[in-house]
Amino acid sequence: MSVSAYRAATWLGAPLIGRCLDRRRAAGREDAARFPERMGIPSRARTDGPLVWLHAASLGESLSLLSVIARLRRDRPEIALLMTSGTVSSANVLADRLPAGVVHQYAPVDRVPWVRRFLDHWRPDMAIWVESEFWPAALSELRSRRIPAVLMNARLSDRSWRLWRLAPWMIRPLLRTFELCMAQSELDADRLRSLGARRVSCPGNLKFAAAPLPAREEALRELSAAVSARPRWLAFSTHPGEEEILARAHRLLAQLAPGILTMIAPRHPARGPAIENALRAAGLSAAVRSRREIVEENTDVFLADTIGELGLFFRTTDIALVGGSLTPHGGHNPIEPALLDCALLHGPHMENFLAIEGELRAAGAAAAVSTPQEIAREVGLLTSNAGYRRRRVVAAKQVAAGKQAILDAVFSHLDSVLNRISPARPVPLSRNAGA
Repeated sequence: MSVSAYRAATWLGAPLIGRCLDRRRAAGREDAARFPERMGIPSRARTDGPLVWLHAASLGESLSLLSVIARLRRDRPEIALLMTSGTVSSANVLADRLPAGVVHQYAPVDRVPWVRRFLDHWRPDMAIWVESEFWPAALSELRSRRIPAVLMNARLSDRSWRLWRLAPWMIRPLLRTFELCMAQSELDADRLRSLGARRVSCPGNLKFAAAPLPAREEALRELSAAVSARPRWLAFSTHPGEEEILARAHRLLAQLAPGILTMIAPRHPARGPAIENALRAAGLSAAVRSRREIVEENTDVFLADTIGELGLFFRTTDIALVGGSLTPHGGHNPIEPALLDCALLHGPHMENFLAIEGELRAAGAAAAVSTPQEIAREVGLLTSNAGYRRRRVVAAKQVAAGKQAILDAVFSHLDSVLNRISPARPVPLSRNAGA
């Protein structure tokens, strides 16, 4: 299908698209109160002056933009910022995390009349899209209106790359909407070039340049008081099939470290009831965060099934296992726990973070595990040997700290586009300059 055929299909497929959205809204996957935004109907007024539109698909991608937004607010306060995302969870978290003055809207569904309505209202002077959001209607509209667009933190999985290679007539014009593509890795950069992208650079993974995840002080005091007397560890962003492995690991660990508390934060908190049932079937007792249950002396597992609280959970332990790596999901960001003083473990599937996984391994900051026995052995060693645990924590944090320059590298590329919509102000000379 060509871009033109896709655009035509969004006109003809209006009834089907409407029914799909109605089903999503009925299932709670759309925000009923703000549903018109998905059709490009704005809920806020546009301010005067230059405006940059930043778009991310879901929560993880949205959070990676917070460091960019903070830098833009600091260096170019005259630019208005519009942030869009497509999921309810991202909107809920961004409501607390976006700086004052940054507007959030749900992204319009990729149907030509809705995208046009969105662009007619907001009139962005520039667009910044994150990772691999290649929506043909929106991108072709940006191109036809000559709105400068940048693809940031771009990533192409092996599967996506192979599929796009089968449709060069579709992907090439979409990628050429972006006058600048910044890739997460050199592999991603090579894949973008092979598909027809122009002006590709690789400043690094923006997720590694993010500030440490926040935590509410009151919640931190309460949870720390509840768990501080027990050895504990956390498995975060877990996927189906991993909790059963963790349950078996916990039973082995309980023999090595009596009283140990296993904390599990699933990638999708809606899976909480299913995970709780699996834990109980394994003979383990669980305290469920979403029900505000208290961790007691006989609690085996703390089920951290809430959104936006990973910073809290990382702060209440110093051992973290990367979820999505025990089963083939490619792993999740290990820098987030590293920034908050956690020794790291991960499974054999870290395809999404191969480069950083190699750095962590070379620095002695992470250990690879795959079976319940290996998990229990490594966590048991970390809990019993404070010196070993501390060396791993320090090594992980050093790797994480070395990534903060990524944001500078990103803006060294981005500034040339930003200057066209709002020229950078000259840095004032010091009084002693030229003396």
